[in-house]
Amino acid sequence: MAKKNKESNDKLAVLEQQVQELEQKNQELTAKNEELEDIKLRQMAEFDNYRRRTQKEKLDLMDNAGERIFTDMLPLADDWERMMAAMDKFDDVASLKEGAQLVYDKFIKFLADNKVTAIETADKDFNTDEHEAITTFAAGEDKKGKVIDCTQKGYKLGEKVIRFAKVVVGE
Repeated sequence: MAKKNKESNDKLAVLEQQVQELEQKNQELTAKNEELEDIKLRQMAEFDNYRRRTQKEKLDLMDNAGERIFTDMLPLADDWERMMAAMDKFDDVASLKEGAQLVYDKFIKFLADNKVTAIETADKDFNTDEHEAITTFAAGEDKKGKVIDCTQKGYKLGEKVIRFAKVVVGE
């Protein structure tokens, strides 16, 4: 019986040691889990801050780009005002036309500098990606599907259409 008691005590000691090892392992894993949870929460907060910061920077860039365009347009407004004031003082229509042409050319250059270009329409095939048909006109077989007239110019900003050209299409 003493032998059985000793064996039971030995088994009990082994089991208690295993329980202690398992409890220690559990504590280590719990600590590791808490550490990983903390890292995850910090990274989520850091990413959230990054997202907010980039959104703010993006809005600032858009605001500054708009400001730059308007600042660049101010000399055009100045030229236009000078031309309007000159209309009252001069009777020479040719010089007024020349002044208006200079302001127009400056404006077209401003658009080109900002990557805005007019959409070509004269004798072009009708293209729904660039043109908006406002009406059709019977013009014969050679003009079928072609742009006959442009009632309002269209424009692209880079490759993106920002205003479709309003055209009359032959049928």
